Amino acid sequence: MARISIYTDGSSRGNPGPGGYGVVMISGEHKKELSEGFRYTTNNRMELLSVIVGLEQIKGAAHQVLVVSDSKYVVDSIEKKWVFGWQKKGFKGKKNIDLWVRFLRIYPKHDVKFQWVKGHAGHPMNERCDELAVEAATGTNLKQDAAFEVENGYHP
Repeated sequence: MARISIYTDGSSRGNPGPGGYGVVMISGEHKKELSEGFRYTTNNRMELLSVIVGLEQIKGAAHQVLVVSDSKYVVDSIEKKWVFGWQKKGFKGKKNIDLWVRFLRIYPKHDVKFQWVKGHAGHPMNERCDELAVEAATGTNLKQDAAFEVENGYHP
């Protein structure tokens, strides 16, 4: 069983506003960086999307995965099992349902543990993810966060 570390961060220039995520994945000597920017989204969406994208990149199943994030929203929702209660109640009154449903499809495929780290506190991988996320959020050719834009009536 391979051991994989996924470091994640999200960014939003305004909340909502242009946003992006950054991911650094490490397994043994292999390292992969991912990022993507969106024209209208929120920080919490980008924090959650970074975790999803990292998990979706893993080939095969049943890997031991450590996700390191500075998002209390993401880490607490999973580690304190809130998301599973939300799921049982049909996510009534919750935000980011599309992303939580996507997360819950990929999460059971691996043995995933979460670790919270304080953001902007000098953790090298968290700082790199922040750089990737900010660069993506401020870049050109930002993608559409379709579910969020439709839900919030955004018309550029």
